[in-house]
Amino acid sequence: MKPTKDNSRRDFLKRSFQAGAAALALGSPMLAGSCAKPSSEPADAPAIQTGRTFRWKLLTTWPPTLPVVQDGPKLFARWVKEMSSGRLDIQVYGGGELVPALEAFDAVTQGTAEIGHGASYYWAGKVPAAQFFAAVPFGMNPQQSNAWIISGGGLELWEEVYAPFNLLPLPGGNTAIQMGGWFNREINSVDDLRGLKMRIPGLGGKVISKAGGAAVLSAGGEIYTNLERGVIDATEWIGPYHDYLMGFYKVARYYYYPGWHEPGTSLEFFVNRGAFEQLPGDLQQIVRTAALRTNHWMLCEFEAKNNIYLQKLIREENVNLKAFPPAVLERLRTYSAEVVEEVAEENAESRKIHEAYVAFRKQIGPWADISEKIYYTENL
Repeated sequence: MKPTKDNSRRDFLKRSFQAGAAALALGSPMLAGSCAKPSSEPADAPAIQTGRTFRWKLLTTWPPTLPVVQDGPKLFARWVKEMSSGRLDIQVYGGGELVPALEAFDAVTQGTAEIGHGASYYWAGKVPAAQFFAAVPFGMNPQQSNAWIISGGGLELWEEVYAPFNLLPLPGGNTAIQMGGWFNREINSVDDLRGLKMRIPGLGGKVISKAGGAAVLSAGGEIYTNLERGVIDATEWIGPYHDYLMGFYKVARYYYYPGWHEPGTSLEFFVNRGAFEQLPGDLQQIVRTAALRTNHWMLCEFEAKNNIYLQKLIREENVNLKAFPPAVLERLRTYSAEVVEEVAEENAESRKIHEAYVAFRKQIGPWADISEKIYYTENL
């Protein structure tokens, strides 16, 4: 049947609308789902190359089957593949499968893999300033940390810190506030921390050292065995869900709270900048968008599961749940302030990041005082 004039007009308008919608979705960072400021993105992104397929390797610092933290990168890879119609295919490797867990940073820097996932405090020996983007003892909570990184200028500073390593950081999850850890001795006073060998990374580890203990850094897959064999006396990990799955209740006597050392730990993707810049513009936006989706999903997953498994630990495994004494927390707070100041004085970069972190925390704090803080203290 010969098309009518009205049918032709409708077909033309339909094709025009579809083309315009696609152009908007690909051309606008906000429509593509990115919360990063446009200034932090390449100004001259390559043109779309619809016929080319890119294959990446993603290295994580986590045990290959560890839920949530390893699931996040796997979901990220799946979402990227689906959104790109298979044009960016990412293979995920857990810690130790391709390189040792704590060598992921170097492997991505060198181009052995295109992207990694971990926590920036693991790289403190190479990049002291990176610790501020993971967790600060007695610092900001998860939503405050996300606000700083995504909307408060933190991501731009993070990009500056990683630039010399040929890496682009992206938000990659948040564990929520953690537990204080598993101990084989009671902590009744700060003196009980002296001589304690504890698996604890980042700034929290430096605080334990200042209190007279010994901070040990080891990958997640090694913790249970080290605790069982007495290589360490205590460990922090994440929260009740993962602590239950790791079985720490079988080899440690006391489960302490709160997680003063990590009140809201931000995780990260770190991307080889050269590999990222080879991607066409739409794939770059897909990577950024999938990272932000992972960032959101992971925090929600932790919040949904932690109390369920805390109750299982208490009711089914008879775990001895204990609070750190107020005097211990106050001394740890004092030590934390000293440690953070010492790290900030190591170099100009650390000072700059520290000042930005503190400024944002002071700016956001009064709002928290009259919103969340008053709600929890007065209404629950």
